[in-house]
Amino acid sequence: MKVVLLAGGLGTRISEESHLKPKPMIEIGERPILWHIMKYYSQYGFHDFVICLGYKQYVVKEFFADYFLHTSDVTFDLANNSMEVHNNYSEPWKVTLVDTGLNTMTGGRIKRIEPYIGKEPFMLTYGDGVCDVDLDGLLQFHRSHGKIATMTTVNIAQLKGVLDIDEGDVVRSFREKAEADASLINGGFMVMNPEIFSYLKDDTTVLEQEPLQNLAKEGQLMSFHHTGFWQCMDTQREMKKLEELWQSGKAPWKIWEN
Repeated sequence: MKVVLLAGGLGTRISEESHLKPKPMIEIGERPILWHIMKYYSQYGFHDFVICLGYKQYVVKEFFADYFLHTSDVTFDLANNSMEVHNNYSEPWKVTLVDTGLNTMTGGRIKRIEPYIGKEPFMLTYGDGVCDVDLDGLLQFHRSHGKIATMTTVNIAQLKGVLDIDEGDVVRSFREKAEADASLINGGFMVMNPEIFSYLKDDTTVLEQEPLQNLAKEGQLMSFHHTGFWQCMDTQREMKKLEELWQSGKAPWKIWEN
């Protein structure tokens, strides 16, 4: 199963860092947060990634093109124009990097990668948040209910999409969050069936607006409620919080060995 990562936005709320690089490439523990997300999925056996790029896309492409330079010791023999990689460890990843446009909205980015997905269900999340969601449980839940979409929901006071969820875990409505709300929110870490592409029109489509709202109205959007750790990185304060967790050795999303 492929994992689609949304990594093309401008990241204006953390502009101190994102004017130099895309927000998913901002580092936690000297590794991009995008890398952390991919490592997490990989520990559950998901190794095939499709990354939706836009703003400063070349930074992401260069990172993967020079991956060994970022992760291994290297000897350069300048006289002989050669390079030797020491202690080489290769991730079991297949990474497809797709230019989905500079100003394309989230739904439009997903629409553009349809040729890389085919007719299979896929995982989907944002490239700026980490968690300790049970991905096996999420996938099992999605397969059990037969609906088009499942999103992980968390109860945190953030400016994200607000959900009205009934006793059967069916999402009945979806709207943008207001500051006064204290409801369950969209935490990303979604599973989508290929029928989602018919809800996406063009580059102006915002996934979190009409598509998810229509899915909710039709009873096709399900909630996988997560009560553990979840943190997005919208601000310098949140970036610092994630860095402190990483440096403490207690980062909840780090489920792999060094």
